[in-house]
Amino acid sequence: MIKHHPKFELIQAFVNGELPASLSAGIAIHADMCPVCQQKIAQFTDQVAEVSFEEQYLDRFIVDSVTADSKTAADSLDDSTEIDFEQMIAGIVKSPAEVSVPKVEKTIEFKGQRYKLPTALNNMALSKTAHIGKLSRTRLQLNEGEIHTSLLRIEPGGGVPEHTHKGFELTVLLAGSFHDESGDYNEGDFIMLDSSHQHHPISTEGCLCYTVANDALHFTQGINKLLNPIGSLIY
Repeated sequence: MIKHHPKFELIQAFVNGELPASLSAGIAIHADMCPVCQQKIAQFTDQVAEVSFEEQYLDRFIVDSVTADSKTAADSLDDSTEIDFEQMIAGIVKSPAEVSVPKVEKTIEFKGQRYKLPTALNNMALSKTAHIGKLSRTRLQLNEGEIHTSLLRIEPGGGVPEHTHKGFELTVLLAGSFHDESGDYNEGDFIMLDSSHQHHPISTEGCLCYTVANDALHFTQGINKLLNPIGSLIY
């Protein structure tokens, strides 16, 4: 059961097209797995479309009113001209012929374990896989500067050493489960953390995550602090 969802502000920015591709993909992936957020996005999209339509109609009404003052358009119309508005509207809303497009499933393999990737990632290029202990990481080539987007595989019994974040960290759980000090996370959960959070994710049975981070991890405990110089290589 999905327990963690994006905040309203993120959904609003997603619908308005204000997010970078990495975060937009994260919300799209979560929504594909979460009926609750699918409905929220659909409702907000309808609201935005309605407001946009009203604004365009108002702008057109003002322009038409100014034009009407000169009576140029009205004088040029033949009184016998009739406009079939019902036919016009029917033509606008008429559904185009359905085209059958085969679905292409994209998969990725980590040490013999194969996963089907979300549709939102089908057209994204992947880098070579890097392995660090029980972690495997493949970057998505989005060219977003300081923002790094990855597929992170944690092997059974593995985890990420306790750390905090210099920037933000988004995790969408694609398969499996993990837990940390705050609780358990399952497929579809959307976890957004920042520098105020400190945690130690562990996966008992293994998991695959979609991750987005705009700065390096900062390890906080014991000998793991020696990993800080390579903190940006994990996520």
